[in-house]
Amino acid sequence: MNIIVLVKQVPDTSEVKINRETNTLIRDGVPSIINPYDMYAIEEALRLKEKHGGKVTAVTMGPPQAAEALKEAVSLGVDEVVLLSDRAFAGADTWATSYAIAQGIRKIGEYDLIIAGKQAIDGDTAQVGPETADMLGIPFVAYIRKIEQVGATKMVAERLMDEGYDVVETSLPALITVVKEINQPRLPSLKGKMKAKGLKVTSWSAKDVGAEDAKCGLKGSPTKVVKIFPPAPRGQREILSGPLEDQVATVTKRLKEQSLI
Repeated sequence: MNIIVLVKQVPDTSEVKINRETNTLIRDGVPSIINPYDMYAIEEALRLKEKHGGKVTAVTMGPPQAAEALKEAVSLGVDEVVLLSDRAFAGADTWATSYAIAQGIRKIGEYDLIIAGKQAIDGDTAQVGPETADMLGIPFVAYIRKIEQVGATKMVAERLMDEGYDVVETSLPALITVVKEINQPRLPSLKGKMKAKGLKVTSWSAKDVGAEDAKCGLKGSPTKVVKIFPPAPRGQREILSGPLEDQVATVTKRLKEQSLI
């Protein structure tokens, strides 16, 4: 079973910095990690490989430093990795990102399943998964919490819902996004760390994957960040002190005065 995992290197959430001129994230010199939800995707791919055989390939799009995320994936047990890196990809929104990833997947060739985390913690859009599936023309299922059965041509899985879960069946190949309830990610092994240390990451440019210049990066992005700003403070603040009962009574009074209760 050939599985592709979509991985994203994201800034450590406590170290996010914004370029005020371009309205994009500053990644150079900022501590980065694998998107936490993608760790669950990697783990599920490895479990499927251990059960059904085959190989796992991790794919990411980003600057050269994103190769470190792929090396970490190898230390966990991923077989092959591909980095999509080109200045032409810079400034891409989710649509242009999905286009580049889809082109990279086409170059990789045959696959049975593509797995990604449900969303990235830096953008929180949850759009790259479904958009990539659409561009590849394959089925997409979100919020998978358990894979019950995988065959040669179909998969049965549980999709997390607000109240409980749905049991869904999809034909293969397909793309799924997973939630943290699906598994517990493993730690890297010593053998994996040694393999990752000496790994030369395969890097493909826009030209390598046959991507059209007009569909990449800022040029290919139908959405653009025009302005970034912190929300303005609303209303006045008041810090209450004293016995808890008195504080509760004060809050209740304030809410009644504003007709909120």
